[in-house]
Amino acid sequence: MFVEGDVRDIGTCKKAVQGCAYVLHQAAIGSVPRSIDNPLRTNDNNVNGFLNVLVAARDEKVKRMVYAASSSTYGDLAEMPKVEDRIGMPLSPYAVSKYVNELYAHVFALNYGMQLVGLRYFNVFGKNQDPNGAYAAVIPKFIEMMKKGVSPTVYGDGTQSRDFTHVSNVLLMNELALFSEDERVLNTVFNTACGQNTSLLELFEMIKEQLLTKDAGFDKLELKFETERLGDVKHSQASIEKAYQILGYKPVTKIRDGIRELVGEL
Repeated sequence: MFVEGDVRDIGTCKKAVQGCAYVLHQAAIGSVPRSIDNPLRTNDNNVNGFLNVLVAARDEKVKRMVYAASSSTYGDLAEMPKVEDRIGMPLSPYAVSKYVNELYAHVFALNYGMQLVGLRYFNVFGKNQDPNGAYAAVIPKFIEMMKKGVSPTVYGDGTQSRDFTHVSNVLLMNELALFSEDERVLNTVFNTACGQNTSLLELFEMIKEQLLTKDAGFDKLELKFETERLGDVKHSQASIEKAYQILGYKPVTKIRDGIRELVGEL
């Protein structure tokens, strides 16, 4: 059964989880810049909406719920790689909202005996991402612009780095977290990433390298630079040791393979 609705409506959430043993909660208003532009909307969807899903899952006596957490929770923590039990101060309303999700999950597990697992996603990319709009993820936006012969724009000097994570790795982590029988998986969070970081300068060169296999004319493309954006973390790289030790997780798709797949479709 497909239910179309809004997580801000508790009735919709109750209808969606009716008869379910497991819940995978992925809904949110993403994007750091968008949360800075409209913190009320971000909070309403990411906090109130998340709470509605928790209540609905509790009332339905769902066996386990896995939810999308975020690497933004690490905030201003300079330490690399990021380890689950050490975080800094949040740098955006989006980061606050995703950390509040983790706090609510802890409280619901404590008070209602629920099985809740958070997955801190690190810059997910893959097929069918929307490359348009001011808040588009960087990889589809770069590819879309570059295949049109347009040089993409970087906010800052391009040395900022991310642990870009192909959607196949996210799917694997959701499956492992949902069905693991190891009690250590319960009521905790796991980094969901590849465990390596790539700068935007390196990302640009990876995409360009793949485009050049199709047309030598792409060699003229160069990055453009603009002022660094508010709320952006400078560097991000996950430790995936906890996921490996408890869930047996190993990334199935690295960034270069994911880029090759996306550019190969052009």
